[in-house]
Amino acid sequence: MSELKNRILARALEEGFVSARVCRPDAVPEVADRLAAFVSDGFHGQMDWMAERMAWRGDPSALWPEARSVLMLAESYAPKNDPLSILKFPNLGAVSVYAQGRDYHDIVKKRLKRLGRWLIEEAGGEIKVFVDTAPVPEKALAHAAGLGWQGKHTNVVSRDWGNWAFLGSIFTTLELEPDMQEVDHCGSCQACLDICPTGAFPAPYRLDARLCISYLTIEHKGPVDETLRPALGNRIYGCDDCLAVCPWNKFAVEASDMRYHSVTGAPALAELVTLNDTDFRTRFSGSPIKRIGRNRFIRNVLYAIGNSNDISLRSAAQSLVNDLDPAVSDAACWAVVQLGSIGIKAVKKSS
Repeated sequence: MSELKNRILARALEEGFVSARVCRPDAVPEVADRLAAFVSDGFHGQMDWMAERMAWRGDPSALWPEARSVLMLAESYAPKNDPLSILKFPNLGAVSVYAQGRDYHDIVKKRLKRLGRWLIEEAGGEIKVFVDTAPVPEKALAHAAGLGWQGKHTNVVSRDWGNWAFLGSIFTTLELEPDMQEVDHCGSCQACLDICPTGAFPAPYRLDARLCISYLTIEHKGPVDETLRPALGNRIYGCDDCLAVCPWNKFAVEASDMRYHSVTGAPALAELVTLNDTDFRTRFSGSPIKRIGRNRFIRNVLYAIGNSNDISLRSAAQSLVNDLDPAVSDAACWAVVQLGSIGIKAVKKSS
């Protein structure tokens, strides 16, 4: 099977993946306990689906008992520029790198299916492909397969391509020789922990999603705790801080697919806050951003406006204080108060 594995890797690279490795479906027995502790501590927040599907997520072999091997693949979406630079422009919206282009689910899944079809033609067997939409512990499997290791920020890091990569998996009934598990190379570095604006890491390798800006701007429904809103800054969809500072990114591989490159750009908050539901759906058609809906997105934009110190945006926020969505209305009121206090300070200073 070693020859087949070599051909699989070569084919994976041809498809645009940066790496491919193999592990057994039962190679991550520690996941069940880790997941149980994560949920028991309440770190999953409103992500009830994590608790509801713990049996599968905690044991990949239960997802498809006939599977004998898991082919784990990584596809780079490394940015061309420093993703933290946008944070210096508070009147613009900061969108996580992975969501600036086309939806990765569609792109990666098509690559996986092409690779899977090739594998069946070459060696037979059956396959199932997964890209972040099924209860598969991709990060743990990637670690077990040797793609990389789970860093202190809980994301997968590689000595070959840093930590800017989407993960995909092909479960197969074929018996493929597993690769060696990667070892942890974080050492004493904790740059990812130190930069987190909300202190979402209670300890290395542990994430409290309830404090994570990616969770708050994407998964969390309703108003965000007022004590956390200032830390959001101008981040309107996701957060890249912990990924961006990882020193292993010096080995980052440029994204091979131009569709991952920025489509959204750095949009002006003044432009975004006026979007109605139809405008929102049209503007973000084909983007991961579309899945959170207009209301949650505008809520995030209003938090960014409240943090902008830009008095000219106050009227835009004011226009949404009576929005039909309670979270939007609440965010608009908060933004008006934040910018209003700045105006009062400016008046006092001038007088």
